[in-house]
Amino acid sequence: MPSILLHLLPASMYAALGVHFWRTRWHPSGHTPRRGLSTLERVALLIALLAHGAVLHGELFPGEGMHFGFGTAMSLMVWLAVLFYWIENFFSRLDGLQTFVMPAAAVAALLPGLFPPPHLLDKADSPAFRAHFIVAMLAYSLFTLATLHALLMAIAEKRLHSARLSNAFASLPPLLTMEHLLFRLIRIAFVLLTLTLISGVAFSEVLFGKAFSVDHKTVFAAISWLLFGGLLVGRHLWGWRGKLAQRWTIAGFAALMLAYVGSRFVIEILLQRAA
Repeated sequence: MPSILLHLLPASMYAALGVHFWRTRWHPSGHTPRRGLSTLERVALLIALLAHGAVLHGELFPGEGMHFGFGTAMSLMVWLAVLFYWIENFFSRLDGLQTFVMPAAAVAALLPGLFPPPHLLDKADSPAFRAHFIVAMLAYSLFTLATLHALLMAIAEKRLHSARLSNAFASLPPLLTMEHLLFRLIRIAFVLLTLTLISGVAFSEVLFGKAFSVDHKTVFAAISWLLFGGLLVGRHLWGWRGKLAQRWTIAGFAALMLAYVGSRFVIEILLQRAA
């Protein structure tokens, strides 16, 4: 079966769910009571997640090796967003976020078929390396989601203050709920980034005979780790929130981008074709 047809299955499921949520949540009226996912909706979304995850796994690990590219990276990031959304709906009512999540998921599910992984990763036969690479990608993806979430909060807050809310923004969860979701994302991603840096040191010792080298990647990785760690400490001790939290999130993500996830090994692999 052609690869694109495999990706059409989860994409179609996400698209159908997007239409369903659009019709039942915010399109008819902005005054309908908020409600969480029904049992049937949870099951349907879980099936779409499992189908997407299975196809994505097949793209990443087609055989003995491991393939990686732009399409799989974006698809993995959005799959994590949907999974996080599905889990969080057990604890909070997140109506309105479907408007943004489902269309993005439908598009992202197709990307690995449209942009196949360009090359096989070196050293991918090592289970330790796979673990390091996947943890790094998870950390990067979750911090990306946290930054996009912070930007969405900033836009929603600005529109709220100026009384210019469209249906899509008016139906979003309360800003306090979205803020709790933001910090939960950051906490999980911070743990994964810490594991990425630790495992990166271990790989450096094995491959190069030294723990690490002080270059711009190392420096920006440390800055990113300190910024996100400082944000979490500030939240815990002084209750940082709102614009201050959003700015720290964006600053931490900018440093992370400059550090390329804080791992020289990920960069060497991603850029090996240009070497």
